[in-house]
Parts: sequence; structure tokens; C-alpha cells
Amino acid sequence: MQLQQRINAFKNLGHYLGELASENHPDFEQLTLAKAHNRWFTIPYIQFALLQWEAALSEENLTKWCHSYSFPEKEPKAVAVVMAGNIPLVGFHDFISVLISGNSVLAKGSSNDKILLPFIAKKLVEIEPSFLDRITFSEGKLESFDAVIATGSNNTSLHFEYYFGKYPHIIRKNRNSVAVLTGNETPQQLELLAEDIFSYFGLGCRNVSKLYLPEGYHFDAFFNAMFSQKEVINHDKYMNNYDYNKAVYLMSNIPLLDNEFLLLKEDAGFSSPIAVVFYEYYQSLERVKKHLGENAEHLQCIVSALGMKNEVAFGQTQSPALWEYADGVDTMEFLLNLA
Repeated sequence: MQLQQRINAFKNLGHYLGELASENHPDFEQLTLAKAHNRWFTIPYIQFALLQWEAALSEENLTKWCHSYSFPEKEPKAVAVVMAGNIPLVGFHDFISVLISGNSVLAKGSSNDKILLPFIAKKLVEIEPSFLDRITFSEGKLESFDAVIATGSNNTSLHFEYYFGKYPHIIRKNRNSVAVLTGNETPQQLELLAEDIFSYFGLGCRNVSKLYLPEGYHFDAFFNAMFSQKEVINHDKYMNNYDYNKAVYLMSNIPLLDNEFLLLKEDAGFSSPIAVVFYEYYQSLERVKKHLGENAEHLQCIVSALGMKNEVAFGQTQSPALWEYADGVDTMEFLLNLA
């Protein structure tokens, strides 16, 4: 199968994903099944994920992505992909990277996300039957593979290193995203930041979980913008986390800022619980930049409008381009160089 065939197949899959997001589509029941399996996967957020992938898998994007690399003629390698399940289709980029690089994927999905990807893989094979012998899903122990891409927590990464260390591998750990504010943000920018915080209930590594604020920052504009996401508290699992974390902090006499659906806690950490965003004051932007540079291995995205290195624009954390790789590790280069 030639590279252009693969590009065409994913372009057509992108069209299908956009159509699947419509409630009138005959396969829409798959979204309902995914929601029933995991209540964090609400229909609007699954639709959002599908539409993001429709946009990413345009012919222009696919061509730009692939033409940055040289695709050697070689036998395909079997690449095991161990996926997280925190947000819908979170492992899809690894899945398509393996296939478009000319390799075969042995996918081990998360128990939290067992519906969508196998169904979409079946549709991909209908679009391009040559993928049939290139896609395998594993429910049990992974066997007969040449390389590994595994995503998990800091704890599971230790197990991944133990089991997969002898193979060529990419092993990803916990990462978080932050926003650096100046106090001069427009209401529109802050509403876009609300999307960066609340999309997928804040469960993704690209969700903003920490704010850097100038000393004396006034929160009125921030909380006014967050109000656009107030309906999040109507989700029972999110509400349970909000209530639990609020109770724990209050019983410990920890000061909080609270708007009845989001808790702000002053904290030096990066990884905040669900329904909580940490914040930290700064005196110097240069110190913030230095601090973030020193902690780059813990960060996925830095949201700002300051021209910082690798910054992400407000509202764009959940819309990475195909060539914007998780943890800054070039997945495609890794796959193409497998010997």
C-alpha cells in the first residue's frame, strides 16, 4: 500500500468522523454506547472529539504532516500501542501514526474507552481494505510485537519500563498544562481559557490545571468568563468530585476561591484534582519562563499570549495539529526509523 493510499484513506475517514458526529447518522448509536460504557464520555464531548479529528484529517494536513518525512520501503513492524482512556479517542493519534507510517498496529485499549476506536478501525478497513491485516486489537497479554508506544500514569510507566524496556519504545507519564496570565486578557481570551480548563471535564493532559498570575491579580474577569461553563456542575460525576474536594479542603482549613462549580487553590503543584485549578502568583515573567523551562518534563501545554516558547493559543489546547506530538516526542520519526 502506497503512502498516497494511506493519506486518502485517512482523509476519507476524517469525512466519516465528521458525519458520525451528527445525531442523524445511522451509526450514531456508537456514541450512545460509548457514553453508556463511560459516563465521563458525554455525547457533546464525543462529538467534539470527532469534529476535531475531522478537521485534523484534511488532505492538506495529512499531506503537510507526511511530506516532512522520508518513508523508506521496508517490511512493516508490529507496534504495540497501550492507550489511556481518560478522554474519548485519546490514543487515536498513535493509532493513525503507526498505520500511516506503513507499520502494523497491535492496539490495547483502555477499559474506559472500548467502544469508539474498534468501531472506527472497522470503518477504516471498509474505506481501505488493505488495512485489514495491519490492525489488531488485544484484550489480553501483548505478544509478538517489535516496538511499543505506551501511555499511562507515573506509576504505570514504571511497569511499562519493566515489561517493555528491551523493545524500542515511547513511554509517556503524567503531564499537565498551565496558563500564564498577565491580567490584561480580553473577555474572549478568558472564555477560551474556560474551554481549556473544562473541556472533557478537565481529564486530559492538555487541560489547564494550573494558573500563573501576577501579584495582586483580580479574579472578577476570570470568574465571569468561567461562568460560560457553569453547566458542568450538572454532571453527576463532576459534581461528586467538586463536593468531595471542597469538603476535604474545608475540613483542612485550606483557603479556597469558589464559584460553586470550580475551586481555585493556591498551590505550587501542577496536577490538580477534578473540579480544582491550582494557582500561583509571580513577580517576574522571566522567572515564570525559567521555572516552566526547568519543569518542561512535567508539562504538556503552556497557554499564553506572551510569545513564550511552544505556547498554545487560548482555546486551542484540545486541537493539536497532527505534527504536534505528545510530550514533544516525534512519534512519526520513531516509527519510520524502526529497524
